[in-house]
Amino acid sequence: MSSPAIGQPPIPPTPTDANISGKTVIVTGGNSGLGYEAARQFLTLGASRMILACRSIARGQEAASALRAHPTVKETNPNAVIDAFELDLDDYYSGLCFSNRVNAEVKELDILLNNGGQVVMGYEKSKSGHERSMQVNCYTHLLISLELFPLLRSTSAARGVPSRITFTGSATQIMQNTLSKQPISSESTVLGHFDDEANFNKLYRYADSKTVVNAYVRRLAALAPSEVIVNNACPGLVQTGIDKNLPFYLKLPMGLLRKSTGRTVEEGARTLIYVAVVAGTETNGKFLQHNQVDPLASTYTFAFPCYMERRPPECFSVSLEHGSKAQESLLAWNTSILRSFHGGGSAWRNTFNLALTI
Repeated sequence: MSSPAIGQPPIPPTPTDANISGKTVIVTGGNSGLGYEAARQFLTLGASRMILACRSIARGQEAASALRAHPTVKETNPNAVIDAFELDLDDYYSGLCFSNRVNAEVKELDILLNNGGQVVMGYEKSKSGHERSMQVNCYTHLLISLELFPLLRSTSAARGVPSRITFTGSATQIMQNTLSKQPISSESTVLGHFDDEANFNKLYRYADSKTVVNAYVRRLAALAPSEVIVNNACPGLVQTGIDKNLPFYLKLPMGLLRKSTGRTVEEGARTLIYVAVVAGTETNGKFLQHNQVDPLASTYTFAFPCYMERRPPECFSVSLEHGSKAQESLLAWNTSILRSFHGGGSAWRNTFNLALTI
């Protein structure tokens, strides 16, 4: 067992009775860091099939081979099927192709861990034309979550227990997002606001992306709460390579900070295992830190005006009533964009209609 990180509460070991034997798990960004370690831990808990969703198939296949050869996996789950599927989170089309492949080849899906993400300091456009950090951390994950939602629901019905969608979140969303000082204009949209380079703050865009993720979680959680539990968790400061794209003057101090005070990757991944396997329905729609629901996330992360109604922006500490309307508008706007891109396939249409009628 790893030593606790300095300044962060220790994360207890996963309960010994946690078991996902016979279940299928997808991990985005599963070839390295927290994603790879979470995949390993899912496998040691008995997952029968693991799908690593990776931008590079070569690196994904290398990770799959490494997992098969890992001593803990060989000892506890030697017959697990471990695959690598291509998924470029920078591109809606890749997300659609990935989802189509999963729906065609996977009969049951129990856990979707939306873990892939990035931290960058420069403004760039994604292949789909949106600001890249938001595309990678948010928009494509929403697409695949909606595309795979019917499969998650049908799996829940077959097994008699809820399926899971878990996002890797961040506590930075609570106090470091830009919306407290610069709410989205009633004349703008969520995508339009974050696509505008004038609104890009290199120090806080990651926090903004996790704010939007939390809004997605809150809204998705209302779709089928007894069938699909949707939550997100901050793994804390972890010794990963997420800072690889930072300039050297930030990468060096962040590396020293992570090494001196950060959780090990094993301990950080346990927070994701907790929300995806152990935590119950009380976490549906919630944000967790240190394996506990953080109530602040319900107050501070929904400073989104109701775009469809063109209501003026409210103060940052919005009411939950206004927050829920904002989440609905957020999801409606994004899903309308995605539906237009998608072309109106039946699986999408059913989920889209469900999302907008609840």
